[in-house]
Amino acid sequence: MKIFNTLTRRKEEFVPLEEGKVRMYVCGPTVYNLIHIGNARPMIVFDTFRRYLEYKGYEVNYVSNFTDVDDKIINKALEEGVDASEISSRYIAECKKDMEGMNVLPATVHPLATQEIGGMIEMISALMEKGYAYAAADGTVYFRTGKFASYGKLSHKNLEDLQAGHRDIKVAGELKEDPFDFVLWKPKKEGEPAWESPWGQGRPGWHIECSVMSKKYLGETIDIHAGGEDLIFPHHENEIAQSEAASGKEFAHYWMHNGFLNINHQKMSKSLGNFFTVRDIAEKYDLQVLRFFMLSAHYRSPLNFGEDLMEAAKSGLERIRTAAEQLHRLLQASAQEEMTEHEEAVYAQSAQFQQKFEAAMEDDCNTADAVSAVFELVKFINMNVSAEHSRDYLNRLYDRLDCLCGILGIQIMPEQEMLDAEIEELIAERQKARKDKDFARADQIREELAQKGILLKDTREGVTWKRA
Repeated sequence: MKIFNTLTRRKEEFVPLEEGKVRMYVCGPTVYNLIHIGNARPMIVFDTFRRYLEYKGYEVNYVSNFTDVDDKIINKALEEGVDASEISSRYIAECKKDMEGMNVLPATVHPLATQEIGGMIEMISALMEKGYAYAAADGTVYFRTGKFASYGKLSHKNLEDLQAGHRDIKVAGELKEDPFDFVLWKPKKEGEPAWESPWGQGRPGWHIECSVMSKKYLGETIDIHAGGEDLIFPHHENEIAQSEAASGKEFAHYWMHNGFLNINHQKMSKSLGNFFTVRDIAEKYDLQVLRFFMLSAHYRSPLNFGEDLMEAAKSGLERIRTAAEQLHRLLQASAQEEMTEHEEAVYAQSAQFQQKFEAAMEDDCNTADAVSAVFELVKFINMNVSAEHSRDYLNRLYDRLDCLCGILGIQIMPEQEMLDAEIEELIAERQKARKDKDFARADQIREELAQKGILLKDTREGVTWKRA
């Protein structure tokens, strides 16, 4: 299996640190709002790569964090007049709902930055002891980028050139030794969450959080570190600098980065009015369509989001599901149990599509070509099944299609819609729970219905509902 390593800018054979095991860290979202479709791309892409690794027999320790302390979270909390932890808890729960909707598997661990403050203080202290960090007069702790000789090796930016081009950069009141030194610890400001530290009350900088969470759950050296290409500099560059300065060991063997997502050939932006959350998309499409769309291009390529492309993805997914439904119907009606000799020969031919699929995934997780192999299998199935075929033959073809789509995280048989009577029954149970002041059960029922695409609205006249 080959992976394009951002560090070396070439495809390299994947060799895990420990045979049969993979340690993988993927940077997660900052939870201050609903996640947008740009956040969704790395979630879907690297979830798919993880699924393929597990299909190949690897035991994958997959860690993806939630950044739950950050300026954006604090600003949102101040805006609403609530505690920052209330904002982060709310949007972690919402993010998990969206991930479930996109069929993104839960990580082995989803660490929270606020629960790892002790480890961050330890790493910062170690960096200070080694001379890689210093405390300014106001209590801010900075990392000395100039002391880390290979700074810039991931982004391929030369620190000397960067410094030469910015000799005059100096923000008023800043106490840095060098403009390119970055923050490890911030002193407390009024109204912000803070923790005790040797440098006074404060909170960690963003970069140190991922280094510490990766170290705690995966070790000082990991196999794969991944995320969006916007994180290469400065976030991942800074992670390397502080992690390797602290441990003296290589931080990550392979670096994988997905390309940008554009909206109608423009960068996604709230100011341009082309900003979409995953929840926005869910109002119009099954989120399996969004997932299928994301996998239609190579993960390193920029991807353009538009309604015509989503409609094409919807049609493509329907082609696959139609083939699966046909197989399912034929299976129900099939009388003959065992495969005939002819069927065995035809089924053996279908292995070529699984081989093409695997070859695509082995070549730097090329999901675009893997999807093409699935379409070839679908065409083959459509041409080679009928009511006369044996149950064993039909079942094996179904399993092959289901296996390949499962690696992509695509569910070939959509969940059955709830019947109106089932919905009304749950609503009645919820109303009784509210009357009995069992609000936990009432909220649980609302959540269960929401996950099945049933939205409730409480009115003076009673409860109304609609399908999302």
